[in-house]
Amino acid sequence: MPFALLSPAIKLVAQKAAAPKQHEPVQTDEKTQPLLPFKESQTLHTLSGKIFDNEKSPVYGATVYIPRIGKGAVSDFEGNYSILLPEDTFTVRYSSVGTGYEYRLVSMNRNQKLDVVLTLLIQHEVEVKSETITAEEKVQSTQMSMETLTAREAKLLPALFGEVDLIKVLQLKPGVQSGGEGSSGLYIRGGGPDQNLVLTDLTPVYNPAHLFGFFSIFNPDAVKNVNLYKGGFPAQYGGRLSSVVDVKMRSGDPDKYHATGGLGLISSRLTLEGPINKGKSTFIISGRRTYFDIFTREYNRRNESKPKYTPIPDYYFYDLNGKFTFDLNPKDKVSVSAYYGQDIFNFGRDRFKFRFNWGNTTFATRWNHEFNSRAMLTTSVNYTDYSYKIQNQFDSFKFQVGSGVTDYTGQSALNYLPTEKHNINTGISYTLHNFEVGRASGGASDRNFSFNAGQHLRSGEFGAWVSDDYEPDDKWKINAGARISGYNNNGVMYGGVEPRSSVRYALSNKTSLKASYTRMYQYTHLVSSSGASLPTDIWYPSNATVRPQVSDQEAVGFSHTFMDGMFLFSNELYYKNMQRQIDFKDGANLFINNALDTVFVFGRGWAYGSEFYLEKTKGKLTGWVGYTLSYTWRQFKEINNGDPFHPRYDRRHDISVVAMYALNKRISLSATFVYGTGQAVTLPTGRYFLQDIPGTQGSVPGFGVVPVTQQRSNVRMAPYHRMDIAMVWKLKPKHGESDLTFSIYNVYSRMNPYFLYIETVTANPDGTGAVKGFRARQVSLFPIIPSVTYNFRF
Repeated sequence: MPFALLSPAIKLVAQKAAAPKQHEPVQTDEKTQPLLPFKESQTLHTLSGKIFDNEKSPVYGATVYIPRIGKGAVSDFEGNYSILLPEDTFTVRYSSVGTGYEYRLVSMNRNQKLDVVLTLLIQHEVEVKSETITAEEKVQSTQMSMETLTAREAKLLPALFGEVDLIKVLQLKPGVQSGGEGSSGLYIRGGGPDQNLVLTDLTPVYNPAHLFGFFSIFNPDAVKNVNLYKGGFPAQYGGRLSSVVDVKMRSGDPDKYHATGGLGLISSRLTLEGPINKGKSTFIISGRRTYFDIFTREYNRRNESKPKYTPIPDYYFYDLNGKFTFDLNPKDKVSVSAYYGQDIFNFGRDRFKFRFNWGNTTFATRWNHEFNSRAMLTTSVNYTDYSYKIQNQFDSFKFQVGSGVTDYTGQSALNYLPTEKHNINTGISYTLHNFEVGRASGGASDRNFSFNAGQHLRSGEFGAWVSDDYEPDDKWKINAGARISGYNNNGVMYGGVEPRSSVRYALSNKTSLKASYTRMYQYTHLVSSSGASLPTDIWYPSNATVRPQVSDQEAVGFSHTFMDGMFLFSNELYYKNMQRQIDFKDGANLFINNALDTVFVFGRGWAYGSEFYLEKTKGKLTGWVGYTLSYTWRQFKEINNGDPFHPRYDRRHDISVVAMYALNKRISLSATFVYGTGQAVTLPTGRYFLQDIPGTQGSVPGFGVVPVTQQRSNVRMAPYHRMDIAMVWKLKPKHGESDLTFSIYNVYSRMNPYFLYIETVTANPDGTGAVKGFRARQVSLFPIIPSVTYNFRF
């Protein structure tokens, strides 16, 4: 249901049942309910309300559904839904990912409001009620290429160092690849790391990673859920080519105060929440910090007197989340949310000091106004800032380099339900971008010497969209719309129309065919000298030289449920064509360069593949198996003699297996297995020696060794595979809830490749003597790593 993200709901078609008491809860056999013939002349009434969980938080994306006829609706960001129904009696089911489900029997003889509370599933429950966004509902939805994940689900799965990471769990879905061993980066359907739009409460995040990409910035205690779109993007999203990662933060409990947290192997976290004015306003504040630095400082202190001692660098990260919500009246609600996070890396010895820090700051305020049961306006103002800074000092000489981007965004969206067949979403947005590119300064105080370099760039980005969610009959569902985008950088203007469409045709209640087409423009670009996303990567705007990237993606899919909805099978085929892709010239200087666009090269890319997905959604044992067959290509006139080549993140085969088993009410077990074709890397195919050239250096005096590389991506690293296991043991404290989570990362201690380097082979083992040859060496990061985490809530 791609256009219902900010929507009150899509319509429901009526279903006849015995006359009940108004709003009576009911458990019903959905298969026995007869289909009511719908007449255009019938009088229509509106059923609307809010959907909460039992912690009193609004449930975003909850489904309102009539399973037998495959009609449904979803709640908006604040839990609101609104449905046009004819005069009759309906059995309506309410459900959401991570909750149980509720039935209501409703007689529609007038406009009515009905609020529903969904119960959050206990992690260790024996009967895992997986009718939450059931397989049937996924089959009937027009939305394809989408994955939804809750923080509660993520906490059940094994994690590196016990640090739960929602982004890494998304890597277990088909079509999603990681940037390498332990990385939280995402590579979606052949796209690069800069082609993912990452949002937290609708605010963009430019570098959503801690610890050089090993963990994401999202604290699981503060996150409600995550929606990942790989294609078929709703019209309100724009600015990136490959995916949208939409992270929704939790609201606080309006009735009770709670403290939630955990003590882990490398970090601790604490969340406080509760009412400000009971039933009217809430707060939630979350904090997290690692403590690498505590141990390294103590180690350094104990060994600093040793003559040959080399200190260990000082490293830690922390982040803070806060959200406040206010119900001003029945029609108006205001929320304010913020995030601040930093990574800090320090090293110093004798006269040399080094400091590297990077981080994000976001702020969002949003106002929801309900005109009536058919129309709602959502207006938001957002701020985001990402920056990094590297500082060096040697005696009196100081050097500093940094980069960053700051955005100010205003957005307003209107959802309108004119008839029972149409749901219209329209809106407008504007973003002011400020870029600091390669800002460098330095000098020596005792020599009266200093310098400055870098660029400050400012640009504006505009977007307007409209979409219609149209259902002509029981077989067809159509979502069609378009986004108009524009960009202005110092008088240089770009823009275009981005059509969006998706169609579902129901062969039956259990089987459907789907198709989608999306065009996307990207006006800001990530300049990276590595295959992985690093803090030192530079964001750069489109200008007269750097034109916006463009992608066109087509996808077709098949979805089917069987064994009474216990299993869901889907297969999607996609093809993505990408224009104006960016790389850089060999030997380019990316740090101190006042004309960075002069070292870029421009070309094209394309990707295609097939994604298979089998999910078990009911019973004690749940989980999924995903397999992706994919091909990714890039082509630049100045690179690889103009021939196409596979970029580093091209991966032919990708397999993931996830299993979760509720052993009893207190213990749940889980396991994951992943396999992927080795990454494509470039290694020299030969070398030649420069003899008796002044200034040359090599393994043999008087010789310079020059590598010869004829082709890009000419070598594949070894395949990547790994198994992780975990157990969650629910304790029985006197107050509140608590558990111990035991996990083992890389159970059979597979030494997976992280990168390759070339080693010189000499006549003597100590590296002296004549050069006999060269060989590639593999560097690995993580062997088997056990961990334990204590979690609590009271």
